[in-house]
Amino acid sequence: MSGASTRVYIAKKDAFPGWWVVGGCFAMLFFGSALGFYGMGVYLNAFSKEQGWDVSSLSVATTFFFLVGGLWNVVVARLMARHDVRHIAYGGAALGAVALYMLGQVTEKWQLFVVYGIFSVAWSSSGLTLATTVVTRWFHTKRAPAIAAVSSGLSVGGIVLTPIVKALIDSHQMSGTAPWLALMWLVGMTVPTFLFVRGDPIALNWMPDGQPKPENHVVDLPGTPMAVAVRTRFFWVVTVGYVLVMGAQVGAIQQIVKLVEERTDKGTAAFATAVLSGMSVVFRLVGGRVIPKFPLAKFMVFVAAVQGTAIVLIGQMESKLTLFLSIGLFGAMVGNVLMMQSLLIAQRFGVKDYARISSRSGLISLTGTAVGPILIGSIRDASGNYTLPYLVAGLVSLLGAAIFTLSGPAEATDD
Repeated sequence: MSGASTRVYIAKKDAFPGWWVVGGCFAMLFFGSALGFYGMGVYLNAFSKEQGWDVSSLSVATTFFFLVGGLWNVVVARLMARHDVRHIAYGGAALGAVALYMLGQVTEKWQLFVVYGIFSVAWSSSGLTLATTVVTRWFHTKRAPAIAAVSSGLSVGGIVLTPIVKALIDSHQMSGTAPWLALMWLVGMTVPTFLFVRGDPIALNWMPDGQPKPENHVVDLPGTPMAVAVRTRFFWVVTVGYVLVMGAQVGAIQQIVKLVEERTDKGTAAFATAVLSGMSVVFRLVGGRVIPKFPLAKFMVFVAAVQGTAIVLIGQMESKLTLFLSIGLFGAMVGNVLMMQSLLIAQRFGVKDYARISSRSGLISLTGTAVGPILIGSIRDASGNYTLPYLVAGLVSLLGAAIFTLSGPAEATDD
């Protein structure tokens, strides 16, 4: 590719642009999280009130969204090996804008499934697999702080934009807000991608972490081939552990707005997302600094166990103070849990087939992400409140922590 097509705008000439690339990926995840991941909980609450649909059926639609996203991530991984990552992101930007606009036209449940399916493809095309793969290519020795920084976009989006989205929907309903959601998505995905996101440092004459590319350099990415990686114990322990840990996490997050609104009021419910996301940002950045000092696999056991404990506490607390303290503890673990899967796979298997290995692991573990909202929604409808479903979700996360103890070290080279 030519220099004009690959230069990172705003970055100084001859200065390593890797952190500008991180900034571009951060912005993509900011909008993808606010309007997609965290947005699902807001949309569930809106359709429940506006259409009178029960929580369990809306949870099935949320599950469908995550399942389609997981399947499409495998396609994204293949596309990234053959095409400029920006073209994939541009496609997701256009498709997502259409889907969010259509969200305001939904009046039947089957229509919600169609729109969610389209939106999920767009969300995955500009999501975590693409962003972490790009960052993994740009950073090797500084990978943990780089992934911590870029994945903070997930939480900052929940802090800054998701409460605005909820306020708009509360004031103008879904039909009046959907065109603005579509515009936010389109601008938020295309502008950062155009200005900053570049898929490979080699094309800009850089090596990872800011080293100049030597003359006559031959590209030979280190790492384990996917066919070998998927046969290791480490791959399957991490993947199955994430089925449980992410199922508990996503199920709890998707219902937390409704839980807090039931126990307090609308304004307090909007603040809950900000607390959750704010703690996620702070402790993800702390984790980016701390993680390199500890064995990755043992750190994963710790965060999964604390997450499970926090989810159990959320379900038991009725007063605002104790409820929000529990949500804060949960948020502190959310960010670290999310980025640890990328770090574990990159540390153990290297860069060579990272996108394909990560997408395969993500697809399997997404069964937990998909089932989590259904599990909590169904138990909530049956029990009439959120005490029992959050107890179950917390215990599931604790079981995931126990499974992670079987992985062995992430630094191992053989089993």
